[in-house]
Amino acid sequence: MWYLIEGYDFPDALPKRGASRPAHLERLTALRDQGRLLLAGPCPAIDAEDPGPAGFSGSLIVAEFESLDAARAWADADPYVAAGVYERVEVRPFRKVLP
Repeated sequence: MWYLIEGYDFPDALPKRGASRPAHLERLTALRDQGRLLLAGPCPAIDAEDPGPAGFSGSLIVAEFESLDAARAWADADPYVAAGVYERVEVRPFRKVLP
């Protein structure tokens, strides 16, 4: 089943986000290579493709896991959690309809 993982950044988390980004992307790349990643990306804190120093308000990931517990465990192990980028993370089931 698909699960939506939404991380919400701490204020001023941009430096921590940059430092832990390679490890974060490595995990997402592994999901992609396994055919389990539907989409992933950051949410700019302002209405701009590149928010610059404004940074990001969080991130969204939609990926396939065997259970909600497995999705939560994967999200809890994210390098952004360990680095203090995310203030909180929500994980919930997701049902893809379109496209």
